[in-house]
Order: sequence, then C-alpha cells, then structure tokens
Amino acid sequence: METKWLEDFVSLAETNSFSRSAELRHVTQPAFSRRIQSLEAWLGTDLIDRTSYPTRLTHAGEIFFEQAIEMLGQINNARALLRGKRTSTQTTVDFAVPHTLSLTYIPKWLTSLEQAFGEMHTRLLALNVHDAVMTLVEGGCDLLLCYHHPHQPLLLDPAQYDMITMGSEALRAYTRCNKAGLPEFILPGTAEQPLPFLSYANNAYLGRMVDLILNDARIPLYFDKCYETDMAEGLKMMALEGRGVAFLPESAVTRELKQKQLACADGGLNEWEVNMEIRLYRERPSAQRPGKLIVSRLWEYLSQQSSKNAKPAAKSRKAK
Repeated sequence: METKWLEDFVSLAETNSFSRSAELRHVTQPAFSRRIQSLEAWLGTDLIDRTSYPTRLTHAGEIFFEQAIEMLGQINNARALLRGKRTSTQTTVDFAVPHTLSLTYIPKWLTSLEQAFGEMHTRLLALNVHDAVMTLVEGGCDLLLCYHHPHQPLLLDPAQYDMITMGSEALRAYTRCNKAGLPEFILPGTAEQPLPFLSYANNAYLGRMVDLILNDARIPLYFDKCYETDMAEGLKMMALEGRGVAFLPESAVTRELKQKQLACADGGLNEWEVNMEIRLYRERPSAQRPGKLIVSRLWEYLSQQSSKNAKPAAKSRKAK
C-alpha cells in the first residue's frame, strides 16, 4: 500500500467527487480512480458506493476513513520524529520545489545566495506543485519555492505562512532555430496548417498557465498536439529536436537562446505569454514550532533584500 492512496481516499471522502479530488491531487481522473481501486484491492473490500450520486462511502469506507486519518497522522509523526534525530537537521535548510524550478532557478540562486549570505547545507525535494505544498503543510520541509499566478493561487493561510516574492519570469512559446538562426515555427499557425504542439499533461501547473494564455489570446493559435509530458525539461528537449512549439519558462531556455538553439516563436509580438511570480513560503514560527535558527536567519536576510529591491521600484512609480 502507498501513502498517497490513503491521501487520495481521504480527499475523496471529504469532497464526494472523483473529478474534484483528482484536480486537488493534481492527477488525471482515470489515474485517481485507479489509485482508489488499488486501495480497495489491497483492503479486499469496496470503500466507495459507485451506485449512488453524488459519490458516497460504503459502510466499510466510513469505518476505514477514521483509520486512514489515524494512519496518516502516525506516518507524519514518525517522519517528523526521525527527521528530528538527524544530526544535521538543525543546520540543514530543507526546500520543497517544483521540478522545473529545481532545475532552472535553484542552482544559480543558491550559488549567488551563499556568496552573499554565507555557506549553508541544503536539502532539495523536487516534487509536483501539489506535493511540494503538502510537504510544507505537513512539516516535511522548511521552505517552499514555487510559481504564483492570481488565476492559480496557492491557498496557504497568510496568518500561518509567511511569503517573500523572489522575482518573476515569463512563460512563452519557443521552437528550434533553423540553420539561419531563425525560428522553425512561427505563431499563430492556421486552421489549414496548425503548428505541432508540445503540450503539458493535464493538471500540470505550467499546463494550466498555457491554458490561460490560449484562453485569453486576442489572436487565436492553431495547434496540433503531437506530444505530452509533465516536465518542462522534457518539452524543451523535444523542441530542440525540432518536433514543435513548447511553452517554457525563461529560466529554462537561457543557455539555448544564447547559443541560438531555440528562439521565441511569437514573431516578436509578445502576444502569447504570461508572467508568473516566484515566491518563497515558510510556516510562521510559533512557541510550539519555533523552527530552525538557520532558517530564521536566512528568512530575515531574504526579507531585508526583498525590501531593498522593492524601494527603488516604489520611488520610480512615484516619480512617474
């Protein structure tokens, strides 16, 4: 049995909806249904009454719901206990980061941070957005670094969690350069000749950002979806092979743009893009959970740097 099966079941019991729970768990509905079925097969009994609408638990499901919550609590407590016994735990900063930022933003950021703040030990958990957020909520990390957009906000209580805006970057369409250094595909395409589209899988955070671009576009785009994956890095590799157009964060293509391996596919219109904030979160320290000293020092330093960076912008706006 896998822990995520228990988490899936608890979510389903609380929402009474396969589609809503699949969305909250950031998986497709068929994959979510298979995981519930796997849990039922492991237990040897039906937990969900599939003859009713809306979804409801069977008698066995109602009994197991309480057990599932208790088991998840025990698992989380055991994890916290064992992590507390690591000799390096109080001097190591644990980050939960979505896969894309772990590859594109974190390496350079940590290098520049240590040059200014000082050397520190770090531990990185590269996860999907949902699991990264849950890791912070469940006490499995010290800091969460992630993208933010008003249309896809993280529902973290500001009374419980502190936040610093670290920067921003745009999500744009890119394609391979031809021998002349020009993009092989140019947006928007046509209904007769749609462009090959390298797409994110359903429920991927960046996929939802692409949906936002497509839905808000004043000039419609014509695509033929020919490839799909969860990972931005996977889409970039396919774009480098000349397989189509992929929407990628700026930080993921910096080197490829300089080397003229990739180019922006928008024809210089800047029409089809969206800007996302990069945010850092922590659980606000309390008497019961004061947190690590190294994390408090780091947070104070980053807060001061953020304030310094914000002041010139404020003065500039006032001058206008």
